[in-house]
Amino acid sequence: MTSKKEVENRVSRRVGPLAAAVFCTVLLAQPMKAQDRSSRSTSGLSSAASAGPISAAVEQDQNATSAVPSIPLGTILALRLNTTLSFSKTKSGQMISARVMQTVPLSTGGHIPHGSRVLGHIVEVSAGSGGSPATISLQFDKLIVSGQTIPITTNLRAIAGFVAVDEAQTPTTPAGQGDNYNQLPTRQIGGDVVFGWGGPVTRGEDTGQVVGRAVTDGVLVQVSAKEGTKCRGALYGNDSPQALWVFSSDACGVYGIDHLQVSDAGRSKPVGVIILSSDTDKLKIRSGAGMLLRINEAGK
Repeated sequence: MTSKKEVENRVSRRVGPLAAAVFCTVLLAQPMKAQDRSSRSTSGLSSAASAGPISAAVEQDQNATSAVPSIPLGTILALRLNTTLSFSKTKSGQMISARVMQTVPLSTGGHIPHGSRVLGHIVEVSAGSGGSPATISLQFDKLIVSGQTIPITTNLRAIAGFVAVDEAQTPTTPAGQGDNYNQLPTRQIGGDVVFGWGGPVTRGEDTGQVVGRAVTDGVLVQVSAKEGTKCRGALYGNDSPQALWVFSSDACGVYGIDHLQVSDAGRSKPVGVIILSSDTDKLKIRSGAGMLLRINEAGK
C-alpha cells in the first residue's frame, strides 16, 4: 500500500510541496473505484480541495438549478463526436451530432449538463482536384439541454482523433500495488498534466505552473492563447475557468489526425461555418473524436 509520505514525495517533485499537499489531501479523503474520467458523476465535487475562482465555479455549478441556461459568449464546450465524417462519403445537408463530455459551469449561473447534445449539419463537401485539397464544411448550431433547443453559433478551437482522446485518459505511469487508479497522473491533449482526480493541472510535467484542477469528469482551467497560432485566450470578458475535459488549457488546432487541417475555424464570415481540409479524400474523422467549440457572437 502506497504511504502518504511516498505519494507526497512523488507529486512534490513535479508540482511543488503546496500543490502536492492539496493533491494528497484529496487522495486520502476520496478513494474511488477506477473508471474512465468521461463517465464519472459530478456528485463528489464539493469534497475536492480547491481555491480561488476554480472553486467558485464548481460551487456555482453545484447550486445551479435545472433550468435552461443562458450561455455566455466565450464559453467552451468539450465534445465527443457521434458522427463519422468521411471526405469521400459524407454529403451536404447530412445531420451531425456530438455529446458534451463535461458539465460546464457558466459565469452567469447554471450549467450545461454532462451528456447534453450539440447538433449541426454538413454545409458542403468538395473533392480535391487539380492540387486543391478536399474539404468538408460543417456547422454546429443547436444545443439540446433538458429537452429544449438553444440556438448557438460556434467556432472550432481544437480537434483530436479518438486515439488521442483515449490516451489522454490513460495514466502516464502504471499503477503499482495499492495505488488508486484515479489518482495517477495523465497527460492532456496539448501537454498539460493532471495529477489525479481533485489534483492540480499543470502546464507540462516539470514547470510547476498550476493552470487549474481536475474534477470528476474533466478539468476546470484558465484557458490561454497558444503561442504561434491564432487561438486566443479568454474572449468577450469571459475569463471564468473552462471545462475542457481531456484538452489542455492552450489546446489549439489538430491532434492525432494525419492529413487534416483547419482551413477556417468559423470565426470569419460566414461565422459558424468550420472548414476542414485534407490532401486526401480518403480521410475519415471517426466517431469518438474530441472537439473544443467556443460559443461565438453570431455574425462577428
